This record gives sequence, C-alpha cells and structure tokens, in this order.
Amino acid sequence: MGQAYTPGLKVTNRLTHRCRRMLPIKGDVLVKVGDQVEAEQVVAQTFMPGDIEPVNLANLLSMPPEDVVECMLKQEGDRIEVGEPLARTKGIFGAFKTTYRSKHEGTIETVSATTGQVIIRGEPIPVQVKAYLKGTVTGTVPDEGVVIEADVTFVQGIFGVGGEAYGPIKVAAVSHEQELVADMITKDMAGCVIIGGGRVWHEAIEKAIDVGAAAVVAGGIDDQDLKEILGYDLGVAITGTEEIGLTVIITEGFGDIAMAERTFRLLKSREGDYASVNGATQIRAGVMRPEIVIPLTEEEKAHEPEPAHTTGLLEIGRPVRIIRDPYFGLIGEVAALPPEPQALGSGSKARVLEVKLGSGESVTIPRANVELIEV
Repeated sequence: MGQAYTPGLKVTNRLTHRCRRMLPIKGDVLVKVGDQVEAEQVVAQTFMPGDIEPVNLANLLSMPPEDVVECMLKQEGDRIEVGEPLARTKGIFGAFKTTYRSKHEGTIETVSATTGQVIIRGEPIPVQVKAYLKGTVTGTVPDEGVVIEADVTFVQGIFGVGGEAYGPIKVAAVSHEQELVADMITKDMAGCVIIGGGRVWHEAIEKAIDVGAAAVVAGGIDDQDLKEILGYDLGVAITGTEEIGLTVIITEGFGDIAMAERTFRLLKSREGDYASVNGATQIRAGVMRPEIVIPLTEEEKAHEPEPAHTTGLLEIGRPVRIIRDPYFGLIGEVAALPPEPQALGSGSKARVLEVKLGSGESVTIPRANVELIEV
C-alpha cells in the first residue's frame, strides 16, 4: 500500500526551525552568516518613504497656479519646518504681501505650475526587522534579510490574533481543562506568555492586557468573547495585524474546548523559559498557523532526541485530532489504516482510518476528517 499523508499541527519537544526575516523594501542587513542572534535583536533595517502632505498654494494665496513657482521661498529638495515661510506673494507695488507659513515639516518634493500644489514629503519611516528566533544566522539575502535556524520546542495553534510577541512562559491553569478567567491573571504576569487550559474568557484577556502580558494561550475561545476583545466580528481570512495590546493563540478551536493534554504538559514543562509567539493565521492558500517557539539550550538538545517521523505521514500509533463532527476536537492515536475505500453513512466511499480515543473507544472515520499532531 502507498503511504498516506495528511495536514497536521506541530506540537513537538524538539524541531529544527528556520525562519526568514525579510524587509518590505531593500535596506541594510546587520548580521552575517554564523552570527548568534537574540530573539529581539534587530537583524535588518530600512526606511520607508514618509507620508506626503499636499499644500494647495494657489487656493491659499488666491493666485493662478502658474504664479506659484515664482512665489516660492523654498525650492524642490529643500527642508521645511513647521512655521517656516514657504511662499510669499508679490503684493501690490511691493506692499500688502501675503506669506504662507508651513503647517508641516519635511522635504519639498514637487512644486506644480499646473495645479498650484506643493507636495511636502514627511520624515522617512524607520522599519526594523527583529530576529524573532534566538539562533544562528544560516543565510542572508543581500539588502533584504536573513534566515535564522535553531532547535526549539514548537507548538502550533488553530487560530490567533495579534502579531509577534516575546516573554517567559507563565502557566496560570492547573490542568489542561481549567478555563482561564480574570481572577487567574496576576500582576506578576506582566511581560509573560500566559498559558491557560480550556476556554479563555474575554475578561481574562482584558485583565492580561491591563497587567501588560505579552500573550495568552488557551485551548478554546467563544466567538462572542473574540468579538468583545476586537470590537467587531472577525470576517477576514488573515490575522496578525490586530492591535489589542497582546497576542492571543488558541490551540484547539472555538467553544468550550480543553487544551490537548499533551500540549499543556509540554508548555508547562517549559515554564519560565523565554518564548517567541506569533498569532498570525491564514486559513486559505499559503496556510499560516499561530505558533509558540521556545529555543532549546545546548544541555536540552543533548537530552532531547530529534523526531524520527516524516512530516505529514500517517502511521500506526501517531497522534491525530478529529476535525469533523460527531467527534470534533477529540484526540487519539491511529490504530489502523485500511487500504481499501469503505462505505460511509452517506453511501459514498472514502479512504478511512481507525482512531483509538483517549477513552479507549475506537472509531472509524474518513482520513480527511483528521489532522496529524506532529510530535
């Protein structure tokens, strides 16, 4: 029988992780191959063109557009400050002159005799790219960015909001099933990546924002709680740009869902360690999953074996999560992989697998109804 593959979420003690850190436009790369970098270290930087401010001098000074050029006190390429004279009319017989003082600072980019407008370009906007991952620079793209590699503990979630954040792991829940409520959030969690268990309530996230937490990780969330946090219904297929004060990562799905016990144990075992997290999620082509990345020390790497499985390969004994009703959210192990398509309740045929659940019950479901938990 040919091998079977299925998409999966990675939840693993050890993984060699690589990330590309690229500038939006060409700039300066600040590190070289072989350098060791910290997660929040700036590895590349550039400057985006500043905002433009159009100034309609023809209207402001009540003159024909073609006369604007002669009245300019500053020329293209000159610097202008707020309150500094930009243009002055000729007046009548040298008197009754009108001066326009700039309300903006920047550089004179264009002066148009056709429209009578002056364009002032604001200060260049600095853009810095952080390493995100504590590790080794293994490659560079001249003027654009770098590739960083490290052995890490790696946990992918189902859904997230908010961008990149950093902080030590702080476990708030006592079990993978305990809901995360506001009373569990304390002041000493400032700057931390807070780990909950089951569903997280919006009051808990609001409390985490108030104390200055970096991120909240939980098993589930209700869509109404998400709306309370964001202030609107999330209807886009890409997240990560929300500015709510922290990053939220959901590991299992929407509703009253407990975090997978193995995921909770793994995160709890790394309590106190510094993590990088990213809530960016894309559910269409080019799938992105929210992630928690915790670099391993040399000592940890010496004691933690590298995973032996092939990514995405379904094998007997591998953990899977069921992603369709009536067993949605349940986790088990692959018990059998029948080679021939089998008839389903709908009358159609499909390739199936047998999953042994944590309760000991075995269920037979279509292979498309599971996702692999990469370990």
